[in-house]
Amino acid sequence: MRVLVAGAGGLVGLPLTRELIARGHEVVGTSRNPDTRPELRHAGATVLRMDAFDLASVEHAVVEARPDAVIHQLTDLSVIDFEANAELRIVGTRNLVDAMRRYGVQRLITQSVAWLYADGVGPADETVPLREPTGPGARTVEGVVAMEHASAQIPNHVILRYGKLYGPGTWYSPDGDFGRAARDGVLAGNGIESFLHVEDAVAPTVAALDWPTGIVNVVDDEPASPADWLPVFCRWVGAPQPKGLGPGRGRGASNAKARGLGWVPRYPSWRAGMSG
Repeated sequence: MRVLVAGAGGLVGLPLTRELIARGHEVVGTSRNPDTRPELRHAGATVLRMDAFDLASVEHAVVEARPDAVIHQLTDLSVIDFEANAELRIVGTRNLVDAMRRYGVQRLITQSVAWLYADGVGPADETVPLREPTGPGARTVEGVVAMEHASAQIPNHVILRYGKLYGPGTWYSPDGDFGRAARDGVLAGNGIESFLHVEDAVAPTVAALDWPTGIVNVVDDEPASPADWLPVFCRWVGAPQPKGLGPGRGRGASNAKARGLGWVPRYPSWRAGMSG
């Protein structure tokens, strides 16, 4: 299959590109600055410069790639900037979907998130609605809703709702922003989280090329309250132990659907992933 990976130089995009090529797919990857991502060419991908905010640039990439499928990995994780990520999800996805529709590309895999479900009891499955866009995180919710709505306009689409990514290169790592925040004693945790080790993001994304249309949570097996995960995380990153942690509000997400489709996480619990 000929696959266009939008955001191929990113945290998930680069190992995803390597895995797709290893499985025999022909990969065209996009990057805002291909010169900074020689690893993509070394992996065997064709690399195109693409500005997701410029429709003409996105259309050019789709025309050049002639893909059978597009994998949407457009994110901005270089710094913690929720507004920038929301804007990329809204505008970048709209441009990508419009270009796909114009040139007849029928298959889209989109990276979304599993941590915006409406409150309730127990892990949320994919039928649970997302929370309302109110309060401090309103813009993030708006961005995700817009991204998923646009993605659903492609006839064959799979929306992968990743858990909170942790591990090398992520915010949740010893060298990441939240690791530093923990060491500074300013990392707060007040919600029940579902995590996903960054190494577990690739396999289900590749598999989703053959999954039926719909939304799929891609999370580990163990939703975690702050009282559970924060002490483990702090030990991992060399931070002082947190105090006064409660059970947490909200809910995690269920991976039953993904497991039913054949995916098994290498890190079924964040406890193992945060111990190395």
